[in-house]
Amino acid sequence: MKNLTLRKALLVFLFSIPLVSCEEFVDLETPNYKITSQEVFNSDETAISAMTGIYNQLALASFSNGSTSSVTFLAGLSADNVQNIRSTNLSRTEFERHQINPDNTLNLSLWSSAYNIIYLTNALLEGIEGSDAISADVRSRLEGEAKFVRAFTYFYLVNLYGDVPLILSTDFRENEVASRTSEEVIYQQIISDLQTSLNSLGEEYLNGERTTVTRLSAVALLARVYLYLEDWQLAEDFSSQIIAQEGKYELLENVNDVFLANSKEAIWQISPIGRGNISTHTNEGNIFIIHPVFSFFASVKLNENLVQNFDPDDKRLSNWIGNNSSLNAFYSYKYKIWNSSEQPIIEYSMVLRLAEQYLIRAEAYAAQGKIFEAIADINAIRTRAGLDLIPETVELEGAELLNLIMEERRRELFAEWGHRWLDLSRIGKAGEIFEKDNPSWQPTDILYPIPAEERIKNNQLTQNPGY
Repeated sequence: MKNLTLRKALLVFLFSIPLVSCEEFVDLETPNYKITSQEVFNSDETAISAMTGIYNQLALASFSNGSTSSVTFLAGLSADNVQNIRSTNLSRTEFERHQINPDNTLNLSLWSSAYNIIYLTNALLEGIEGSDAISADVRSRLEGEAKFVRAFTYFYLVNLYGDVPLILSTDFRENEVASRTSEEVIYQQIISDLQTSLNSLGEEYLNGERTTVTRLSAVALLARVYLYLEDWQLAEDFSSQIIAQEGKYELLENVNDVFLANSKEAIWQISPIGRGNISTHTNEGNIFIIHPVFSFFASVKLNENLVQNFDPDDKRLSNWIGNNSSLNAFYSYKYKIWNSSEQPIIEYSMVLRLAEQYLIRAEAYAAQGKIFEAIADINAIRTRAGLDLIPETVELEGAELLNLIMEERRRELFAEWGHRWLDLSRIGKAGEIFEKDNPSWQPTDILYPIPAEERIKNNQLTQNPGY
């Protein structure tokens, strides 16, 4: 955990973000560097501004910003979809080879930035609870938004690291000696936070921007949470609620429209504007696209095994995967903008989207023996991809159907938020995939190490096995 001074600085920085990069939200006379928690929570306007700051911080924080220290990038390297172009960057190579040193700086950034987000949500929750100047409606909404972000962050921490400290306050004395909490308890907290979001949030996006979370964002994340917990009925129920929202969400026929700002497939996105007004492109576009002229900037490429996994007629192959002839390398082309400062912003980073909900429900159906229903949901994804449908009369065994769903998840969700790595982990297939080409693979490699620097600061933190 960071020390108190740094955390106070982060809190001031967070609450000043909306004043710098989102001037349309609020205009305060107090200089940014003098903002105090009392001033932040002395009105609805300033409290809303603080939550906007958290959204903006998600565009800056290492774990969530789509950069080379993000879940998308690092967990992508750990899986079999993305690989380094060069092996000179040892910090990145360790993720690809499943030999992460506890001193790895990228791993530290991933961990600490996630906990910084959690700290900031805790600060906002304490601020609105202790203020009499905020209206009941705004207080309820902000609580739902902040708890969603906290739940979302803990979801990744618990899946990447296993047992992690459960931090629910800004009390640095307690936080600096917090021990690890079991995965079961972390998941209970995630569900509790999301239940609050269900009860506190409406279903409409503020200002039409899908960069704020709604009740349906919580529904979508709960569908994923229950899938991971193998509560198949609840996973089915929650994903069905999203799929039923036909007027709000749809599988877009043109796959090139999926990752546009406020796409109708988007359940929640993160806007590049959170990084400042000069940023008009996503980090995902910047790091995954191999520019035809500036290919020497490229750091990763797609695994050829992934590319070969696509049917030649798959629209996702022709539209979401590019090829750089000079490097003879394939790259993710879901985002089309590479390092641009042009206006207006046309792409937002996708976090939650409708296609995943179809795949969640397909898996939940399959686990319950609802074969026809599972095939129908897979076919919804295949139809959009321009592929032949799986006949409903086909006879599929449980394991065969699950493998089909996993392969569809791989093709649909590659280069997004580490889905492939987390999938291989939760279904117990990682060893089967990686031990063939990596003689040093151990089952304990499925979890990342607790950063050494954090364990030096807090001697109550134990290390994951194998490190």
